[in-house]
Amino acid sequence: MSVKQNGETIKAEIEQICARCGRDPDEINIVAVTKYVSVQTAQEALSAGFVHIGENRAEGLAEKRNSLQGEAVWHFIGSLQSKKVKKVIDKIDYLHSLDRISLAKELDKRLAFGNQLKCFVQVNVSGEESKAGLAPVEVIPFIRELEAYQGVKVVGLMTMAPFVDEPEETRAVFRKLRLLRDEVQALQLAHAPCQELSMGMSNDYQVAIEEGATFIRIGSALVGRESDR
Repeated sequence: MSVKQNGETIKAEIEQICARCGRDPDEINIVAVTKYVSVQTAQEALSAGFVHIGENRAEGLAEKRNSLQGEAVWHFIGSLQSKKVKKVIDKIDYLHSLDRISLAKELDKRLAFGNQLKCFVQVNVSGEESKAGLAPVEVIPFIRELEAYQGVKVVGLMTMAPFVDEPEETRAVFRKLRLLRDEVQALQLAHAPCQELSMGMSNDYQVAIEEGATFIRIGSALVGRESDR
Protein backbone atom coordinates (compact mmCIF):
# COMPACT_ATOMS: atom_id res chain seq x y z
CA MET A 1 0.00 0.00 0.00
CA SER A 2 0.98 3.62 -0.44
CA VAL A 3 2.05 5.85 2.42
CA LYS A 4 -1.29 7.64 2.20
CA GLN A 5 -3.22 4.35 2.44
CA ASN A 6 -1.07 3.18 5.35
CA GLY A 7 -1.72 6.48 7.07
CA GLU A 8 -5.47 6.22 6.60
CA THR A 9 -5.41 2.74 8.13
CA ILE A 10 -3.38 3.95 11.12
CA LYS A 11 -5.61 6.98 11.67
CA ALA A 12 -8.74 4.81 11.55
CA GLU A 13 -7.23 2.50 14.13
CA ILE A 14 -6.28 5.42 16.35
CA GLU A 15 -9.87 6.68 16.21
CA GLN A 16 -11.12 3.26 17.29
CA ILE A 17 -8.62 3.04 20.15
CA CYS A 18 -9.46 6.54 21.36
CA ALA A 19 -13.19 5.84 21.24
CA ARG A 20 -12.61 2.72 23.31
CA CYS A 21 -10.52 4.41 26.00
CA GLY A 22 -12.19 7.82 26.04
CA ARG A 23 -9.48 9.88 24.41
CA ASP A 24 -9.56 12.54 21.70
CA PRO A 25 -7.74 11.38 18.52
CA ASP A 26 -6.48 14.93 18.07
CA GLU A 27 -4.26 14.40 21.13
CA ILE A 28 -2.21 11.85 19.21
CA ASN A 29 0.66 13.20 17.08
CA ILE A 30 2.05 10.74 14.54
CA VAL A 31 5.78 11.21 13.94
CA ALA A 32 6.66 9.69 10.58
CA VAL A 33 10.03 8.04 11.14
CA THR A 34 11.80 8.35 7.81
CA LYS A 35 15.31 7.20 8.69
CA TYR A 36 15.09 4.04 6.56
CA VAL A 37 13.41 5.55 3.51
CA SER A 38 14.23 7.86 0.65
CA VAL A 39 13.49 11.55 0.35
CA GLN A 40 10.74 10.64 -2.11
CA THR A 41 8.97 8.41 0.41
CA ALA A 42 9.37 11.02 3.13
CA GLN A 43 7.80 13.54 0.75
CA GLU A 44 4.84 11.20 0.30
CA ALA A 45 4.32 11.21 4.05
CA LEU A 46 4.49 15.00 4.27
CA SER A 47 2.18 15.40 1.27
CA ALA A 48 -0.29 13.00 2.91
CA GLY A 49 -0.53 15.33 5.90
CA PHE A 50 2.02 13.80 8.26
CA VAL A 51 3.81 17.00 9.20
CA HIS A 52 5.83 15.52 12.07
CA ILE A 53 8.99 14.02 10.55
CA GLY A 54 11.50 12.06 12.65
CA GLU A 55 15.16 11.33 11.89
CA ASN A 56 17.91 9.82 14.03
CA ARG A 57 21.03 10.90 12.14
CA ALA A 58 22.33 14.41 11.55
CA GLU A 59 23.07 13.58 7.92
CA GLY A 60 19.65 12.12 7.25
CA LEU A 61 17.99 15.07 8.93
CA ALA A 62 19.88 17.59 6.80
CA GLU A 63 19.12 15.68 3.60
CA LYS A 64 15.39 15.43 4.26
CA ARG A 65 15.06 18.97 5.56
CA ASN A 66 16.80 20.41 2.52
CA SER A 67 14.77 18.35 0.06
CA LEU A 68 11.19 18.13 1.31
CA GLN A 69 8.66 20.54 -0.09
CA GLY A 70 6.17 21.80 2.48
CA GLU A 71 6.08 22.82 6.12
CA ALA A 72 7.26 20.10 8.50
CA VAL A 73 7.84 19.80 12.24
CA TRP A 74 11.23 18.17 12.74
CA HIS A 75 12.02 15.62 15.43
CA PHE A 76 15.42 14.19 16.28
CA ILE A 77 14.60 10.80 17.75
CA GLY A 78 17.97 9.10 18.06
CA SER A 79 20.78 9.33 20.56
CA LEU A 80 22.57 12.64 20.03
CA GLN A 81 26.27 13.07 20.68
CA SER A 82 27.23 16.42 22.14
CA LYS A 83 29.66 17.02 19.27
CA LYS A 84 26.79 16.64 16.78
CA VAL A 85 24.55 19.22 18.45
CA LYS A 86 25.85 22.06 16.27
CA LYS A 87 24.78 20.11 13.17
CA VAL A 88 21.15 19.73 14.22
CA ILE A 89 20.32 22.50 16.68
CA ASP A 90 18.95 24.89 14.06
CA LYS A 91 17.14 22.14 12.16
CA ILE A 92 14.89 20.56 14.79
CA ASP A 93 11.77 21.47 16.72
CA TYR A 94 11.87 18.52 19.14
CA LEU A 95 14.57 16.33 20.65
CA HIS A 96 13.36 12.96 21.98
CA SER A 97 16.59 11.77 23.61
CA LEU A 98 17.77 14.13 26.33
CA ASP A 99 19.44 11.91 28.94
CA ARG A 100 22.50 13.69 30.34
CA ILE A 101 23.56 17.09 31.63
CA SER A 102 26.48 17.38 29.21
CA LEU A 103 23.98 17.28 26.33
CA ALA A 104 21.72 19.85 27.96
CA LYS A 105 24.72 22.13 28.46
CA GLU A 106 25.70 21.85 24.80
CA LEU A 107 22.13 22.46 23.62
CA ASP A 108 21.89 25.54 25.79
CA LYS A 109 25.24 26.82 24.51
CA ARG A 110 24.33 26.37 20.86
CA LEU A 111 20.80 27.76 20.94
CA ALA A 112 20.29 31.34 19.87
CA PHE A 113 19.77 33.67 22.82
CA GLY A 114 16.21 33.51 24.09
CA ASN A 115 15.32 30.37 22.13
CA GLN A 116 14.16 27.13 23.71
CA LEU A 117 14.24 23.60 22.34
CA LYS A 118 11.36 21.28 23.16
CA CYS A 119 12.90 18.19 24.71
CA PHE A 120 11.72 14.80 25.88
CA VAL A 121 13.75 13.25 28.66
CA GLN A 122 14.55 9.68 27.63
CA VAL A 123 13.79 7.06 30.26
CA ASN A 124 14.95 3.45 30.17
CA VAL A 125 11.87 2.09 31.90
CA SER A 126 12.54 -1.54 30.97
CA GLY A 127 16.11 -1.44 32.28
CA GLU A 128 17.52 -3.13 29.17
CA GLU A 129 21.27 -2.63 28.86
CA SER A 130 20.94 -2.10 25.11
CA LYS A 131 18.74 0.96 25.57
CA ALA A 132 19.79 4.52 26.38
CA GLY A 133 18.04 6.69 28.89
CA LEU A 134 17.81 7.43 32.58
CA ALA A 135 16.61 4.98 35.18
CA PRO A 136 13.17 6.05 36.45
CA VAL A 137 14.57 7.00 39.87
CA GLU A 138 17.00 9.41 38.21
CA VAL A 139 14.39 11.35 36.25
CA ILE A 140 13.10 13.89 38.78
CA PRO A 141 16.56 14.87 40.12
CA PHE A 142 17.77 15.20 36.52
CA ILE A 143 14.84 17.39 35.51
CA ARG A 144 15.37 19.62 38.55
CA GLU A 145 19.00 20.05 37.51
CA LEU A 146 17.92 21.11 34.02
CA GLU A 147 16.53 24.35 35.44
CA ALA A 148 20.03 25.80 35.04
CA TYR A 149 19.78 25.52 31.24
CA GLN A 150 17.30 28.10 30.01
CA GLY A 151 17.35 26.83 26.44
CA VAL A 152 15.99 23.41 27.44
CA LYS A 153 12.24 23.02 27.85
CA VAL A 154 11.12 19.59 29.05
CA VAL A 155 7.82 19.02 27.28
CA GLY A 156 7.57 15.34 28.19
CA LEU A 157 9.13 11.94 28.71
CA MET A 158 10.11 9.35 26.11
CA THR A 159 10.75 5.62 26.27
CA MET A 160 11.28 2.63 24.03
CA ALA A 161 9.60 -0.58 25.13
CA PRO A 162 11.18 -3.99 24.56
CA PHE A 163 10.47 -5.47 21.13
CA VAL A 164 8.20 -8.42 21.86
CA ASP A 165 5.84 -10.61 19.84
CA GLU A 166 2.87 -9.73 22.06
CA PRO A 167 2.36 -5.94 22.33
CA GLU A 168 0.32 -6.37 25.51
CA GLU A 169 3.58 -7.20 27.29
CA THR A 170 4.67 -3.58 26.81
CA ARG A 171 1.76 -2.14 28.79
CA ALA A 172 3.57 -2.03 32.14
CA VAL A 173 6.44 -0.06 30.58
CA PHE A 174 4.13 2.56 29.08
CA ARG A 175 2.05 2.80 32.23
CA LYS A 176 5.13 3.38 34.37
CA LEU A 177 6.26 6.21 32.10
CA ARG A 178 2.81 7.83 32.31
CA LEU A 179 2.83 7.68 36.11
CA LEU A 180 6.33 9.16 36.16
CA ARG A 181 5.21 11.92 33.81
CA ASP A 182 2.34 12.67 36.18
CA GLU A 183 4.82 12.99 39.07
CA VAL A 184 6.93 15.49 37.13
CA GLN A 185 3.86 17.44 36.04
CA ALA A 186 2.68 17.70 39.63
CA LEU A 187 5.90 19.53 40.52
CA GLN A 188 4.74 22.45 38.33
CA LEU A 189 8.24 23.36 37.23
CA ALA A 190 8.32 26.30 34.82
CA HIS A 191 11.09 24.75 32.72
CA ALA A 192 9.42 21.33 32.67
CA PRO A 193 5.66 21.40 32.05
CA CYS A 194 6.10 17.77 30.99
CA GLN A 195 2.67 17.29 29.44
CA GLU A 196 3.64 14.90 26.65
CA LEU A 197 4.49 11.21 26.33
CA SER A 198 6.58 10.03 23.38
CA MET A 199 6.07 6.28 23.35
CA GLY A 200 4.88 3.59 20.99
CA MET A 201 6.22 2.51 17.61
CA SER A 202 4.90 0.46 14.70
CA ASN A 203 4.65 -2.75 16.71
CA ASP A 204 3.12 -1.40 19.92
CA TYR A 205 1.55 2.03 19.38
CA GLN A 206 -1.93 0.71 20.08
CA VAL A 207 -1.06 -0.15 23.68
CA ALA A 208 0.93 3.08 24.06
CA ILE A 209 -2.12 5.14 23.09
CA GLU A 210 -4.27 3.28 25.60
CA GLU A 211 -1.69 4.19 28.25
CA GLY A 212 -1.59 7.89 27.35
CA ALA A 213 0.89 8.44 24.49
CA THR A 214 0.63 11.84 22.82
CA PHE A 215 3.45 11.29 20.30
CA ILE A 216 3.85 7.94 18.57
CA ARG A 217 6.88 7.25 16.38
CA ILE A 218 5.79 5.25 13.33
CA GLY A 219 8.25 4.02 10.73
CA SER A 220 7.63 0.73 8.93
CA ALA A 221 3.84 0.68 9.42
CA LEU A 222 3.56 4.07 7.72
CA VAL A 223 6.44 4.60 5.30
CA GLY A 224 7.82 1.06 5.03
CA ARG A 225 11.50 0.29 4.94
CA GLU A 226 13.79 0.57 1.94
CA SER A 227 16.91 -1.52 1.49
CA ASP A 228 19.06 1.39 0.41
CA ARG A 229 18.70 3.31 3.69
